Amino acid sequence: MVDQNRPQVQEINIGNEMRTSFLDYAMSVIVARALPDVRDGMKPVHRRILYALNDQGMHADKAYKKSARIVGDVIGKYHPHGDSAVYEAMVRMAQDFSYRYMLVDGHGNFGSVDGDPPAAMRYTEARMSKISMEMLRDINRDTIDYTDNYDGSEREPKVLPAKFPNLLVNGASGIAVGMATNIPPHHLGETIDAILAISENPEITISELMEEYIHGPDFPTAGQILGRSGIRRAFETGKGSVTIRSKTEIEEQANGKSRILVSELPYQVNKAKLVEKIADLARDKRIEGITDLRDESDRNGMRVVIELRRDANPNVVLNNLYKQTPLQTSFGINMLALVDGQPKVLNLKQCLEYYLAHQKEIITRRTQYELNKAEARAHILEGLRTALDHIDAIITLIRQSNTTEIARDGLMNQFNLSEKQSQAILDMRLQRLTGLEREKIEDEYSQIVELIKELKAILANEEKILEIIREELLEIKEKFNDERRTEIVTGGIDLIEDEDLIPEESIVITLTHRGYIKRLPASTYRAQRRGGRGVQGMGTNDDDFVEHLVSCSTHDTVLFFSNKGKVYRSKGYEVPEFNRTAKGIPIINLLEVEHGEWINAVITVSEYKEGWYLFFTTKYGVSKRTSLPQFANIRKGGLIALNLREDDELISVRLTNGQKDILIGTENGYVIRFEESQIRSMGRTAAGVKGISLRGDDEVVSMEILEEDQYVLNVTENGYGKRTPVEEYRRTNRGGKGIFTANITEKTGKVIAVKNVTTEEDIMIMTVSGVLIRMQVEGISTTGRNTQGVRLIRLQEEEKVATVAKVDPEEEIIEEDDEAETEK
Repeated sequence: MVDQNRPQVQEINIGNEMRTSFLDYAMSVIVARALPDVRDGMKPVHRRILYALNDQGMHADKAYKKSARIVGDVIGKYHPHGDSAVYEAMVRMAQDFSYRYMLVDGHGNFGSVDGDPPAAMRYTEARMSKISMEMLRDINRDTIDYTDNYDGSEREPKVLPAKFPNLLVNGASGIAVGMATNIPPHHLGETIDAILAISENPEITISELMEEYIHGPDFPTAGQILGRSGIRRAFETGKGSVTIRSKTEIEEQANGKSRILVSELPYQVNKAKLVEKIADLARDKRIEGITDLRDESDRNGMRVVIELRRDANPNVVLNNLYKQTPLQTSFGINMLALVDGQPKVLNLKQCLEYYLAHQKEIITRRTQYELNKAEARAHILEGLRTALDHIDAIITLIRQSNTTEIARDGLMNQFNLSEKQSQAILDMRLQRLTGLEREKIEDEYSQIVELIKELKAILANEEKILEIIREELLEIKEKFNDERRTEIVTGGIDLIEDEDLIPEESIVITLTHRGYIKRLPASTYRAQRRGGRGVQGMGTNDDDFVEHLVSCSTHDTVLFFSNKGKVYRSKGYEVPEFNRTAKGIPIINLLEVEHGEWINAVITVSEYKEGWYLFFTTKYGVSKRTSLPQFANIRKGGLIALNLREDDELISVRLTNGQKDILIGTENGYVIRFEESQIRSMGRTAAGVKGISLRGDDEVVSMEILEEDQYVLNVTENGYGKRTPVEEYRRTNRGGKGIFTANITEKTGKVIAVKNVTTEEDIMIMTVSGVLIRMQVEGISTTGRNTQGVRLIRLQEEEKVATVAKVDPEEEIIEEDDEAETEK
């Protein structure tokens, strides 16, 4: 009957209601559907499928049963969701390309690596696989807790005993609300070895586990994992990414052509779609050189054949395929699992520790179950022994009793027996009174007493529990272990670099005073006669100008040295390419330059060889020489190249073989020349020693490595320059004040650059407004040290030269009208 006094409409806060309802829904999805339990590595649907199979007796040694029957039993008893969801989950458990160790033994069409769907459940059959039997071993020995099913009519397990670490061995993937899990499969033997190591040494580190036991994921489709950094990051933090590559082989044919054979694919790659993607790229000419494509896979293995033209480079084609097709993919690892009903991101050691703790509980509960059972049996046997000792009196008591209850009470009162013992005596058959049977009872009782003693010893000693766990894990390893499928490759040509896909060409990299960087082909600028007006090389702001200009290859490593003495690294091709008049991008988008830090020196390196050095010079004349290999591993955030004294800045860095002469030039026109061996090789963070003693407020503008038969080129801020034979600069000791290199006047302005050049080189001069001119060194006049030089570039009013760089010579010199060139 409706309570008339109670309001039928209740007012609630809709925000609170939405929040509460959504959280309830989210937790239901997280706990009851999408995420695996850390103990058995299973979501509820997988756990229910295996439990239903076990409950129906569909074991590995029994006959297959229709999949529809299994699915019906699962959704009818345990999983109140669609039959397709249950069947799809069961199908994946039966696919050798989805599960590393299949938990369902399927009979019939269960799909293929080409993405073919499985046959309908009415056509396929299934049963438990042999290894899945280990997931439910001891389930009937009080090892786990049960809970009511969705309607309270059945009981289902909260977790399975899981006698092997299924979470890591088979992995898991799932999307919940606001979170997702993606755990890759691992090798059974390696994972068990890692658990054994933790059981023996709980303090073992993740690095030690990686190096000695569990090396990385092991996918059912094999393939290759490139590098260990992603694996290490995932193992240490629970999150990471690994790059997986197909296993390929380049085969040379008798007709001179080559072909690429693909025998293994990355995990979860659809082979049919992969072949279709390759065909599309070949047809659209996005990958050149492919003439034929065939899928020759059969029951004996996978084989995709890619035929190439005779003139095609198979390595280049293969690298393009890696870049543009799923022949190479990445697997994002997110090791999220339920711990005590709560989602938690776990590292490798935590996953293993939680599983080991689960097994401790399983063994403890199983031992307690066996102890209770043994004690109950011992209790009965003690009663039977008492009966045999007083058999005549007991028979008389039973014969004189009118009912079973009277006889049972008489036994309990007269012989001090329990109700269960008394009932066992009443149920005892006469044949147990024979001497042989009596002996069996005594033997069984002795064995039970020993068993009880042993079980109690196990429960009292955790090391004994761990020993049982080790024995059972080793037993499973012996039964089911196989060879690792996925190969982990590091270093060498196995790790593709971007330059494999980028043509090697000469480029010019420019960096402005305000930190804008770009690259463009060196051929963009055509050589002009000395005194030309130049072409616009970079668009700059009114208060910005080009400060650094280097010529290199797209494949060279570019080292950027900052005013604070740090070094940053980039590949030539990594610098974005822009047109001639664009200003580029801020260098902070390319390098992790700190606030208040700017680049003061840029050099290029092809490879880090022993016996080669980097020579440093600062604004205040301090110099240092450091071995080149010390800069081979530069972190993303940069590396300290040298420690600077207060207010000093790094001016120049040069590459040398340790046997050269050093030339240091200042803005007031002084230079010093000395052998670099006068400065010993120092560590990377050393401060250095004095290279030149400066006069007054003079500052260093350049440092160069001298060669014989070279010239010293001086360029001033007002566009004047000259070249002087290197012989005119005598060697002195480091730390001197130097000698004149140019006659500095108001007309010439201060020295901007002092370069060592040959007549076979070109130079580029760029002004603060971005105007650039390229000329041959041979066309610059040769004069003595004390001269002003000649005009190299015509500057407009208040315009100054910003920087000078040497570049490779052009084969052809093209003269053009200055005004026409300026308008371009």
